Amino acid sequence: MNKPLDLSSLIDREPLRPYQWAIFLLCFLTAVFDGFDTQAIAFTGPAIVAAFGLRPGDLAPILSAGIVGMTIGAMTLGLIGDRVGRRPALLGGVAIFAIASLLTAGATSTWQILALRFIAGLGMGGCTPVLLSLAAEYGPARSRGAIMTGVLLGLPAGAMLGGLLAARMLPVIGWQGVFVVGGGAPLLLLVVLYFALPESLQYLVSRPGRDSAQRVVKTLRRIVSVAVPPDTAFQLPESTARASVAALFSNGNARNTGAIWIVYLCNWVAWFMFLSWLPTVLKTAGLPVTQAPLGTVIVNAVFIVCAIPLSMLLPKVNTRRLLIVLLGLGIAIAVGLAYAGTSWGLVFVLAGAAGLGIGGQQIALNYLVVSAYPTTLRATATGWAIGMGRVGAIAGSAVGGTVLTHGGPSGFYLALAVPLAAAMLAVLAIRVGERSDDGELVVAH
Repeated sequence: MNKPLDLSSLIDREPLRPYQWAIFLLCFLTAVFDGFDTQAIAFTGPAIVAAFGLRPGDLAPILSAGIVGMTIGAMTLGLIGDRVGRRPALLGGVAIFAIASLLTAGATSTWQILALRFIAGLGMGGCTPVLLSLAAEYGPARSRGAIMTGVLLGLPAGAMLGGLLAARMLPVIGWQGVFVVGGGAPLLLLVVLYFALPESLQYLVSRPGRDSAQRVVKTLRRIVSVAVPPDTAFQLPESTARASVAALFSNGNARNTGAIWIVYLCNWVAWFMFLSWLPTVLKTAGLPVTQAPLGTVIVNAVFIVCAIPLSMLLPKVNTRRLLIVLLGLGIAIAVGLAYAGTSWGLVFVLAGAAGLGIGGQQIALNYLVVSAYPTTLRATATGWAIGMGRVGAIAGSAVGGTVLTHGGPSGFYLALAVPLAAAMLAVLAIRVGERSDDGELVVAH
């Protein structure tokens, strides 16, 4: 038998093929519907408050329920993706959030909405780490940052699409109609995913067996130009440690894992507090309810515009320094919003800038996480990092209504600066290093 081929090096030597682009497109579309459903409750929040006679603060449990589900989903589906495969984990996640969102349209009480948002969150939160891992593993190393960013842009693109739909169609289709779209469209995509989405090649190689080897060879023939014999053996230039949370704290990973978790936690406190409550904050400040969702549209539009240049910078700059700059920008934006009052032009400019100053860190962090762990830990590492972020998102969404009630819009914006400053301190503890052949972090600085 010939010497085993290095799968990653084989993919790295080839240009991107149409088959890989199709995989990236499927991942992107899944992220679009994930982003749409994630922000659906923010778009419809003011209408739900009016429909059920609630106070703004009464929306907090519903917002938090979805994010609790996302936290659990990110931690569990990421681990499932490393254990049983990216494909079944992703199909399951899409089915969960699509069905739960569709059922939300028929809810007749806030308790039903709360329960269904929790269930939807399990799927929405779980899809993200699996999507990022699958897309990264089908792309060559030279393009990995751009590929991940492109797929990740589906989340704000979906949120922006939902904001436009809510602003234009909410008076016609009602808040229920937003959830009909948010549940029905991904169910249609699920059929396409079932027939067209392949399993991760790296995952198949890490699970030896004749069937896995045949699937790898069959898929590779659609990607590489060199001949791949049916009996070809493959290897991964990484540690093959079994996926587990404990492995995230071995082989020199502990310091970075802890620091990355804290940055995600604090950054997502600010990010989800801002995104979840922005339409309600703008309405409280005096903006008409039909225009309030436009704030979310602008935030996500700026995020999308800035994401590609940011992804191109990532391989060329010190990621820690970039994160510090972005966090500093976020703090300045929060202070600026607090003093912008009802100067709506300035408010929307600063809110849009928050797409970079508060949301841009996620691009850099996702790039850092995927590049910092071997394949066998990649979805687990990404899932748990995002899971820690979701814990922060729960806190941010939960306290947002209280802060708004007691501090008004100005106090709400100023409160965003606190977790951003804490995240900046945590970034200083992250150490960037190189790995030995067995996956151990051996050089850090």
